[in-house]
Amino acid sequence: MIELHVFDDPRVQCDALARAVGDALRASLIAQQAAPGAGAHRATLAVSGGTSPRPFLEALSTHRFDWSRIDVTLVDDRWVPETDPASNARLVRETLLKNEAANVRFLPLVDVTTTLDAHVAALNADPQRRLPSVAVLGMGEDGHTASIFADAPEWHEAITTARPFVAVHPQAAPHARVSWSMQALRQVDRLFLLIAGERKLEVLQQAAAAEQNNAISKLANDKGVRLDVYWCA
Repeated sequence: MIELHVFDDPRVQCDALARAVGDALRASLIAQQAAPGAGAHRATLAVSGGTSPRPFLEALSTHRFDWSRIDVTLVDDRWVPETDPASNARLVRETLLKNEAANVRFLPLVDVTTTLDAHVAALNADPQRRLPSVAVLGMGEDGHTASIFADAPEWHEAITTARPFVAVHPQAAPHARVSWSMQALRQVDRLFLLIAGERKLEVLQQAAAAEQNNAISKLANDKGVRLDVYWCA
């Protein structure tokens, strides 16, 4: 199910999404407290990289809530060191891990001191890597979300595996990637999608109208998934 939230001002869009994400994280923490036998009450937020999320991450960094109980990670990242401008981890450190969120626990997805396959195997075996409570996705004009690219050799694995993390080698985009799998995204309690422009809205609407061979269509046509879309013209 898609819930579309429409804005004509990108600043208002980012502020509204930051509030919604904060509310979703609070709700996750409250639900954990009410659950019998629950252990440490923490929530995990997964965010996207690229250029579009920068203003949203800046806005989110100024919002006050109990950041000490929040783990921040990424939806996906490129297989590059954090010093590389293409690193999503670098973006998060520059835009989110400051102001109210300066001391949040950050769990990057990339460690280039090892091999990609070995690192993804380690991520899948790591008990600290809990499923995100809240995730903020982006979307490309080809319909990919996270780094689940239909042109990658790992496409079938990425949309069918029960493992939370996959390595991806997209053909039409630079850099190998680490990404949460489709099955993992389907299990996130609150999924948000941040997009802008008429073209991306058209791609989303076409993907939702009939299932296509791209990641956003797989999510949009899953009856068990609610996707809150924050779109600015």
